[in-house]
Amino acid sequence: MDKLPKIALPVIFIFIVLVILISKSAVTIGSGEAGVLYRTFGNGVVTDKPPMGEGFHLVAPWNKVYIYEVRQQEVFEKMNVLSSNGLDIKLDASAWFQPKYNELGKLHQEKGEDYVQRVLLPTIRSAARSVVGRYTPEQLYSSKRDAIQMEIFEETKKIVDDEYIQLNEILVRDVTLPPTIKDAIERKLKQEQESLEYEFRLITAEKEAERQRIEAQGKADANKILSASLTDKILQDKGIDATLKMSESPNSKVVVIGSGGDGLPLILGNN
Repeated sequence: MDKLPKIALPVIFIFIVLVILISKSAVTIGSGEAGVLYRTFGNGVVTDKPPMGEGFHLVAPWNKVYIYEVRQQEVFEKMNVLSSNGLDIKLDASAWFQPKYNELGKLHQEKGEDYVQRVLLPTIRSAARSVVGRYTPEQLYSSKRDAIQMEIFEETKKIVDDEYIQLNEILVRDVTLPPTIKDAIERKLKQEQESLEYEFRLITAEKEAERQRIEAQGKADANKILSASLTDKILQDKGIDATLKMSESPNSKVVVIGSGGDGLPLILGNN
């Protein structure tokens, strides 16, 4: 009985040590995450193997695991950039990105956990300044936003591809011009629209006038042909036909006496 406490104490001590070691060795990697293993007594960051995937892992207590989110993420950035004529432009943009999964160890070793601040955002700023500097405020305000967005994406992707970052999209959310420039552009666009509308009205009026001219010419030509084809004999026959039709009408009483100067009968007593 006297030996029981002496045996229990080491057992309890070993149990506590095991619990501590297991707690230090157990790593749980969540959904959409991956782990980079750092071997303290090895070669440091493991770069020659894929990162640790989701789930529960046991590692040596003297090693360390750095956990990264490997799902698509979004980062926002507001920038002041200059247009081609030196005007200050405010640009709001965002980037969709994620670390390259199989190169996560190299990303951690060379760039670190704050790779977004060290690599991605500076590259976006540089690309945006380079691209916007090629355009005038009028182009930025109206028709070139999609082209600017694509060019910023291509220039940024070309750089970060070699930095173990997968860039999925660049979105230009807003372009803010100085108020005076914006007002001037809007006035210019309004004047251009009014000018186009006036030109359209002129073209429409010219087409309508041409249509009427053609229609009038057609009628004149038809009358000319008709007049040339109407002889005295044809006119006399048509007059006789018309007189006969009138005499056959049940609502009329026709008395024909002699003929007129043109050879047609005279009609009296029409009721």
